[in-house]
Amino acid sequence: MNTPEQSQLGKASAYVDQYDASLLFPIPRLGKRAEIGVTGTPPFFGADLWTAFELSWLNPRGKPQVALAHITVPCESPNIIESKSFKLYLNSFNNTRFADASEVQARLRQDLSEAAWRGAAQPSSVGVKLLSPELFDREPVHELDGLNLDRLDIECQHYTPAPALLSAATGEAPVTETLTSQLLKSNCLVTGQPDWGSVQIQYSGPQIDQAGLLAYLVSFRNHNEFHEQCVERIFMDLWTRCQPIKLSVYARYTRRGGLDINPFRTSHPQALPANVRTARQ
Repeated sequence: MNTPEQSQLGKASAYVDQYDASLLFPIPRLGKRAEIGVTGTPPFFGADLWTAFELSWLNPRGKPQVALAHITVPCESPNIIESKSFKLYLNSFNNTRFADASEVQARLRQDLSEAAWRGAAQPSSVGVKLLSPELFDREPVHELDGLNLDRLDIECQHYTPAPALLSAATGEAPVTETLTSQLLKSNCLVTGQPDWGSVQIQYSGPQIDQAGLLAYLVSFRNHNEFHEQCVERIFMDLWTRCQPIKLSVYARYTRRGGLDINPFRTSHPQALPANVRTARQ
């Protein structure tokens, strides 16, 4: 079983520029899910929405080609893909000749699906969409919609996850709200490097105390965990402590190494959010 410590994170790495799918390093989701009380079927659906900004290869005549890639990894997959290994894998396309963008897309889908579903009894696939340069200026920039919690003037004292800060008005009529914050920050599980993000929380149920929720989100500031794991921790803390009827948690993290990761978890089946970057991304 792969562990984060066995990955290339925090280590000097040779940059391979010829296609090499073996560079991808899957890490099982199971261990971190057990920490937050998820031992069987998770009480959420969703996916990890990736954007690859540094994708290039050679056409049959050796001329460089570039594209953006939107990648969707279902949260039902048994593994996350460690992001530095993803970057090294994408770099391995740089001096490799492909017939066209369709071949690159197919290769990405095949390799990423194998890594994400490695060890699964019934493997499935990831989604891959390539955007060519003539479509780049159609890529929008938009902040997450919702009521901004950051307007609140609160005192913050906790910088490691403090779920006890969460509360909801369970004795009152349920509400439906969409709340956002740009103050989410955590650190890489292995290197401790900062990960900056914005988060959107949509729910129906007992009204969540907004000041407590903001202080809780701030409490991730010194916490070491991967993006996907942080979002699932937030989801489970809200689900168990505030007891909403419906809940969705969506985070958009700033890019590192030409990649951003944007996990989305929801208690009920629904369409995935559009993979639209925020200004900080």
